[in-house]
Order: sequence, then C-alpha cells, then structure tokens
Amino acid sequence: MALQVKGKTALVTGGGSGICLEFTKLLLSKGCNVVVADLTLLPEAETVVTGNPGSEGATAAFIRTDVTDWKQLRAAFEFAIEKFKGWISCAQAWSNFWHLDDGVDNDSTSSFKTFDININHPVRATQLAIDSFKRQKLGHGVVVIISSAAAQAAFLPTPMYVASKHAISGFTRALADLEPKLNIRVNAVAPGRVKTPLWAQDNLTWIDENFDRWVTTKQVADVMLDLITNEKNVGGTILEVGTGSVRAVQRINDPGPQGKGLTSEEAADACTNVYNLIEEHYGKS
Repeated sequence: MALQVKGKTALVTGGGSGICLEFTKLLLSKGCNVVVADLTLLPEAETVVTGNPGSEGATAAFIRTDVTDWKQLRAAFEFAIEKFKGWISCAQAWSNFWHLDDGVDNDSTSSFKTFDININHPVRATQLAIDSFKRQKLGHGVVVIISSAAAQAAFLPTPMYVASKHAISGFTRALADLEPKLNIRVNAVAPGRVKTPLWAQDNLTWIDENFDRWVTTKQVADVMLDLITNEKNVGGTILEVGTGSVRAVQRINDPGPQGKGLTSEEAADACTNVYNLIEEHYGKS
C-alpha cells in the first residue's frame, strides 16, 4: 500500500529542527497538513508553523511535547486527531555512555535518555498511531521511523545510540506483516551522517571536513516521503541514505554502510578517546 500525502495529515515528532523539520517542509509543499510535536521550535520552524500555508492550502500546527512522557505523547495524537487526522515520523538523540553518572543519565533518573527518546518514544508512538488509524477507521496508515546507518555498524564511542538504532530497525522489520493484513505500513529511514543540532561540538572532532561528507536533511526527507508513497517500499523496508546513494538494508548478510556520508576518517581517534574516558570516570571509589 502506497499512500499519497496530498490532503492527508502527518504528526511529526521532533519536527522543531533537523531532519524532521525538513520533512515537515516537504510534506507541506506536497499538500499535507502537519502537526509538529516537539519541546521547542527553532526560529526556522516557527516560521514554517506560523507562516504561509503549504501547497493546496496545507497548514501546520504545533503542540509542545516531551516525547519521553507518554501522557504528553498521547495528548499530541489526540490533538492531531481533533485538528486533522494523522500518521507519524519520529526523532533521535544522543547521550554519552562513557560519562558514568554524569549528565542526564544517573541514579536519580534510573534511565538512559537515549533509550527513552530513540526506543521507547517511537515504539510507544507507533502503538498510538496504530490505535488512531483503527479508531478513525481510516483503512490505512503509515509510520516512518528514523533509524540510522549505525544500525548496520558498531561504533564504540556511542554504544547506546548504536544499540537504540539496532533496536528500531529490528522493531520496524517485526511489523512488516501489518501492511498486507491491516494496510498499515511501518518503515524506517537509516541516514548516514547528518549535520543537525544533535551533534555536540566535541563529536565534530570525529569528522575530517576535508574528506568526510554530510548527508543533507533534504536527502533524508525525500527518502522518507518515498517510504510513504512508493509501492515498492513495502512494510518493514529500511532505506539507508548516503551522500550519493540510497539502498535497501538487507535483513540477513547486509554488507554494512559503505560510501560517502556513511563512514568517518577520524573514527579510530574517537575510539581511542573512549579509553581515556574509562580511566577518567570508571573504577573510582
């Protein structure tokens, strides 16, 4: 089932910046209404939400949402249903495994923020999306989740991020049968390296700007739209996006990320730094 977005409505979590902001703009240009659910809007996103209508009179609305809070996430869906009708795209974030009990992940939180945002949020959002499709008796629905090329690789400096994206790709594949049985498609995009506000300044040292290339948010948004509208991208499809390539990730014996925008020249130095962090933060009384 391929779904044309014109005249439809999307609930886009994380649409206040980065990839999902670009996706929001693309959907509006195609005549699709958008509800943006995020904590804040960057100035560009504010302009998109409050500015001129998109193609065919499509409009955007914003609801402040902490996607790790299930009550707020449900409220976003109820808002979208009341204002329009909806399906969903999801967001991503990082936190640092190697900083023990430092920052947002510690004994007082009893959780890892990366897992809350990258796993619990899209899994719960998918539940709520399926529920909204059924309650509205739409007869169809699409969920597009943001995975990563990291789901086809291993990278010591960000083990929680890598684990979360492996989880999301597995989750997407597990729901493949929903399309032939319920006409509900769940797919994922797996971008390579995209320069968004999620990149901390320290992490930019992993990149050699003279050699490495960035995948653009527009390239990712275009692939997300294709995951919705292209009949070939059946449920469970995961498309990896490099700077000059798009490929379907194989369920078994996948060769892994290859090419520009998918690898880093400075990865070895980043891995070496992990051992300095272990000495600094671990084994202390």
